[in-house]
Amino acid sequence: MAKSRAKKYREKLAREGRRNPECNRSPFAVMDMTTRKTKTKKDYMYQHKHKNHSFDHGNDGSFYLSISYPPA
Repeated sequence: MAKSRAKKYREKLAREGRRNPECNRSPFAVMDMTTRKTKTKKDYMYQHKHKNHSFDHGNDGSFYLSISYPPA
């Protein structure tokens, strides 16, 4: 990969004995401060906001009730 103009300038400043601007950066600029964790069983259980909405296989919770009365 080619060097950027800014990196060349920083190296030139360091070569000439002047202060490298990289030294001014905060140590937290390089660190990854996020905490990663895998989902627990409860996280997977509570993942679905509306629980009874599984309409993909025709299982929508509805039913058909047919009542036939004998002729009077």
